[in-house]
Amino acid sequence: MKKSFKYRLQANTLTIGRAKYWLDLCGDIYNTALEQRITIYRQNKGFISCYDQEKQLPELKNAFPEYKEIDAQVLQNVLERLDGAYAGFFRRVKNGDEKAGFPRFKSRNRYDSFTLKQNGWRLEGKHLTINKIGTFKLKLSRPIEGDIKTITIHRTSTDKWFVTFSCDNVAEKPLSKTGKAIGIDVGCESFLTTSDGEKVENPRFFKKSQDTLTKRQQRLSRRAKGSHRRKKARVLVAKAHEKVRNQREDFHFKVANQLIRENDTIFIEKMNSWNSDYHSLNRSMRDVAWFEFFNILRFKAAEAGREVAEVPAKDTSQLCSQCGARVPKDLSVRIHSCPLCGLTIDRDFNAALNILNLGLGHSPQAPCTVA
Repeated sequence: MKKSFKYRLQANTLTIGRAKYWLDLCGDIYNTALEQRITIYRQNKGFISCYDQEKQLPELKNAFPEYKEIDAQVLQNVLERLDGAYAGFFRRVKNGDEKAGFPRFKSRNRYDSFTLKQNGWRLEGKHLTINKIGTFKLKLSRPIEGDIKTITIHRTSTDKWFVTFSCDNVAEKPLSKTGKAIGIDVGCESFLTTSDGEKVENPRFFKKSQDTLTKRQQRLSRRAKGSHRRKKARVLVAKAHEKVRNQREDFHFKVANQLIRENDTIFIEKMNSWNSDYHSLNRSMRDVAWFEFFNILRFKAAEAGREVAEVPAKDTSQLCSQCGARVPKDLSVRIHSCPLCGLTIDRDFNAALNILNLGLGHSPQAPCTVA
């Protein structure tokens, strides 16, 4: 299987300065290639492929000698990223998305990583050496497994540096079978509810940090643009967001690991049943981050030899999990009370039971509708 291993990097000022210089040059290439594509289309509705742009790289290096220091595969990867951005744009247009998201130019703060393949780098224990940049020291928190295919050097908005090793042929680590299946229903009141009746409370990391974020953003808005104090204020805002992101990711991994240890099969609602447009979600939905959690759950399940299966989400909260009757209720009603069979349970618990029943293939059919 494929797997990525991410580590924190440390280096001296000279090495960090060279890495930043590479990022700046890569960002310039990205913006130039994007401008070329836009110009060609505006002039004659034409199109230039990624392959054709890559063939122009030798001419670019002759005209601008500073690019000769950068590995050719790094520059090719920049053009491949732009091509991927275009492919995503056209895919969203084809699907009819209202906000297709045309590729945009990258400022020097926004272009924050470059990728090397098999050449141009060397790993010796805890030290990673990149040709014409220097040597980084890794915080090697766990061993690298499998065959390294690419490495990506990444700078965060808080000026921290990381390396990600993308590896193939990583051995799976299957867990022993438990013979158990479970359904989970996610929400904003509780992060998730299982078909066993257990609830995982929503930690609301963003809401808890909102006062700190507001103060730091107000301080940032008062600083003069281009000043050193504004740069320091921007980093403080970025650190607050980074802390929330790290807390949320750690929480997701812990919940996913527990579910996978205890269950062979996990049934979830089908993702296509929700609007995947991030901007259409309210603040609470963004804070709970269901999509990121399900991605982590799928990855950890594949590694452990478990299964995550999707079931249709329609009416999972409206149908009675015991008799199958349809009991209409809006989001403000948190208790499912069926007048036909008398079942009275938590709304989310009822939905989780329906998800499990659908996954196991013996969900009761709705015989009637209760007004």
